[in-house]
Amino acid sequence: MSEKVVGILGATGAVGQQMLTCLEERDFPVKRLVPLASARSAGKTIRFRGEDVTIVEAAPDAFEGIDILLGAADDATAKALMPEAVKRGAVCVDNSHAFRLDEDVPLVIPEINAEDVKWHHGIISNPNCATIIGLVPLWPLHEAAGLKRIIASTYQAASGAGIPGLRELEREMAAVAAGEPVGETAPFAYQLAANLIPQISSFKDDDYTDEELKMGREGRKIMHLPNLRVNCTCVRVPIMRSHSESITAEFERPITPDQAREILAAAPGVKLVDDIANLRYPMPLETSDQDLIFVGRIRRDTSAPDDVNAITLFCCGDQIRKGAATNAVQIAELLV
Repeated sequence: MSEKVVGILGATGAVGQQMLTCLEERDFPVKRLVPLASARSAGKTIRFRGEDVTIVEAAPDAFEGIDILLGAADDATAKALMPEAVKRGAVCVDNSHAFRLDEDVPLVIPEINAEDVKWHHGIISNPNCATIIGLVPLWPLHEAAGLKRIIASTYQAASGAGIPGLRELEREMAAVAAGEPVGETAPFAYQLAANLIPQISSFKDDDYTDEELKMGREGRKIMHLPNLRVNCTCVRVPIMRSHSESITAEFERPITPDQAREILAAAPGVKLVDDIANLRYPMPLETSDQDLIFVGRIRRDTSAPDDVNAITLFCCGDQIRKGAATNAVQIAELLV
């Protein structure tokens, strides 16, 4: 792979920092790294491949000479700066929600639709973390049996709210352990420690949250299934890292739990962990700080009529890695 000048927009955040690690771990051909962040971080340094690299203020002129820009900034920043980077010759892989549903922007999970990278116009979007974690194991089952419908409940870690979310959960857990009042709970609407919150992002159509609508909207685009039906409930749970999902999937053609296990055991990006005799199943603690989606608890949907082909599964994946940073770096690898 030819070496590239690689920029990271939002290099000081949780996903940006993980992107740095992923670039190192995967031996990405970085000719020169350009970490970009807000003015308050400009001039500070970060470590990359054993050297200190100076952070540059994120501004249009800073994108000159960058070949690939990895985006780990918020929607507003992405909307303002990604087009500026494209004007200056960069190809952008953006982790924000800003461009995901744009018809002219590919939305890519490399294990599913790598070929969509070919029609980009300068920006490629990284899907939502929960979408990635759920679709990686569902895709090979779709290829075998034809996916029709998804009913999902997600149990999303504090890491989904970035470094502020991680720090807040740590603070709250310390307060609860000490018997002290928790007080203000930002960025969460309520105390998360010793609790769970059945709301992530704002409420939208039919009393579903924006986070819940993403799996359907993004899933249909990624898998090229315009008629896919999705019902999703997203819950914030007091877990530091790794999201979990309980999914019931309905298919066009018959598929048994044993067939699903065989398919998933050979699927890219997936690790089958499904041995109930020995109490082995996916858990956030075991899936953190690695890139595979663990899948288990595979069983027949006993609520479905006899003529409906449906199975239920449970999966876990690291939200910061495969749910964000690693997927973005994998897309960048397709570009080189």
